[in-house]
Amino acid sequence: MRKDELPTPCYLISIRKLKKNLEILREVMERTGCRILLAQKAFSLYGLYPLIGEYLSGTTASSLFEARLGAEEMGKENHIFSPAYREEEFDEILKYCDHIVLNSMKQVERFGERIRNAGRSVGLRVNPECSTQEGHAIYDPCAPYSRLGTRAEALDPELMRLVDGLHFHTLCEQNSDDLAVTLDAVEEKFGYWMERMKWVNFGGGHHITREDYDLALLEDCIRRVQKRYGTEVILEPGEAVALNAGVLLTRVLELNRNGMEIAILDTSAACHMPDVLEMPYRPPLKASGKPGEKLHTYRLAGPTCLAGDVIGDYSFDEPLCVGQTLEFQDMAIYTMVKNNTFNGICLPAIAVEEEDGSCRIWKEFGYENFRCRL
Repeated sequence: MRKDELPTPCYLISIRKLKKNLEILREVMERTGCRILLAQKAFSLYGLYPLIGEYLSGTTASSLFEARLGAEEMGKENHIFSPAYREEEFDEILKYCDHIVLNSMKQVERFGERIRNAGRSVGLRVNPECSTQEGHAIYDPCAPYSRLGTRAEALDPELMRLVDGLHFHTLCEQNSDDLAVTLDAVEEKFGYWMERMKWVNFGGGHHITREDYDLALLEDCIRRVQKRYGTEVILEPGEAVALNAGVLLTRVLELNRNGMEIAILDTSAACHMPDVLEMPYRPPLKASGKPGEKLHTYRLAGPTCLAGDVIGDYSFDEPLCVGQTLEFQDMAIYTMVKNNTFNGICLPAIAVEEEDGSCRIWKEFGYENFRCRL
């Protein structure tokens, strides 16, 4: 199947671009001896897990369902972290996960021995109280009154004997200079405990596969912890695995004007790219410019009844027309995992573009996918 034969809306994942990212991550592992996991919260297209498993050490999860998916579809190293665990799910989590990261000393007291007795590794998420976020407070685990991670003064020396590893995750779409700053804070507050750990997990948010990412500094941070504390180092990026590896194809349904030109698409910010409204941000669009940069400017919007279902304002060299296909970039991450059927809007199809340019549909959705959720 050719790309222009795919239905719309449709997420299209490029195998070539995905492999390029995976090769970078594997090279970091080979040069440093660290382990890198896929954070499924960003990208859970399990049909590609066998390919990803050829490069990475395994998966990490934020829930029982993600843990089961990683165990069943990749079958390698499998980690989990949650701010709280449901008692009725915990035995199943022990079945699927080999590293279980807890959020507080109360959780260590409640679950630590149980995890140890099951032959699993006990982790503790710590809060280094070092914010490096700019403009995205919703993604800052070090913000005041954060529910994520344990502060240094709350550590209980008696319970810490049950803990095998420390986990910190403070970054979001950031470079390794912010990791270095964070690592200084982690060592200052938790260095004593790091010497007693088997592993340290740097968490996610590392944009390792971005063109301007400082790989040398990342690797210095990894080696620094390995040599200074004699521990294994683990990273769990999500975005870096599938960064720029997918697009969202959409079609123009209607054109109208209300003070400016408006194009209604068959894709929705609210339903199909929720981060556009949540972060918020303006997703890149192929062959477009900023408003006024090119001759014809349009507001691109979704087909739902939500007044704010607006993707953004873009300009084009030529006027848009009904039936025209547009291509939003970097749509593999935090899209399929977060989309919804608000207003009964159909979920986009999911397709894969092979290295030879041919495309195949992985999955299509319909009325039953809307109905079964209710």
